Amino acid sequence: MINFNGTIQDSNLQLSTSNRSFLYGDGVFETFKIVNNKILFFEDHYFRLMASMRIVRMDIPMSFTMEYIEEKVIELIKAKNIQDSARVRLTVYRNDGGFYMPTDNTVSFVMVATALESMKYNIQSDRFEVDLYKDFVVTKQLLSSLKTCNKLIEVTASIFAKENQLDSCLLINEEKNVVEATNGNLFMLMGNTVITPPISEGCLNGIMRKQLIGIIKKLPQIALVEAPVSPFDLQKADELFITNVIIGIQPVTKYRKKEFGNLFSKQLLEKLNEVIEY
Repeated sequence: MINFNGTIQDSNLQLSTSNRSFLYGDGVFETFKIVNNKILFFEDHYFRLMASMRIVRMDIPMSFTMEYIEEKVIELIKAKNIQDSARVRLTVYRNDGGFYMPTDNTVSFVMVATALESMKYNIQSDRFEVDLYKDFVVTKQLLSSLKTCNKLIEVTASIFAKENQLDSCLLINEEKNVVEATNGNLFMLMGNTVITPPISEGCLNGIMRKQLIGIIKKLPQIALVEAPVSPFDLQKADELFITNVIIGIQPVTKYRKKEFGNLFSKQLLEKLNEVIEY
């Protein structure tokens, strides 16, 4: 089952060959984690979605209130009989018509839900090896910070990772600074300072990134800095970890020949679980 434009229906939705998301990547999306029928960090998700739609000049339907989207997400979870925890992807795309120039800016949306194994955030893997992906770069522009339906860099980097027995790749921008991982934002612990690339470097404006920045800033004797990260900085780090709203925190255990600990990552994960009302 899916939710298409507010209606629960069979998951075998037939999209038109004129679908603009298919033809041009003309869409944006949000991925929610739902626990006990509650969307985690929903207000942040909602306002990022609204901002993304405005930036790409989509008409925002009057019905797209926080209450409406929340209602439709929970309606889908219940229809699929998912009891504890779920992942829901909401994709909003411009309606059919035109070529690069759309006929109009009205939109449709699709919600797809899958069950998750755990309500609480846990470290997913004890081994997580990464390397740089250098075939293509992330550009330092506003569009790079959005969750759009054009994710070819992440796709090709993920294929590269699989081909090279890696768990993920780190993406770089045109200045050869490390921006993020294929599956989330990047944080680096160096001594008593946590460093993460600023949005201006081209990284995703991540929801979990925002939550963790808030938590880290409250930790005693730990400084949080948003600053460019070079590949050379990675070799000097004590810990690296990747974040997104579904996995929470995934420590990186190896980058090239450098191996990392995860003590701080585990402590931060405990703090994250403490602030969530499960």
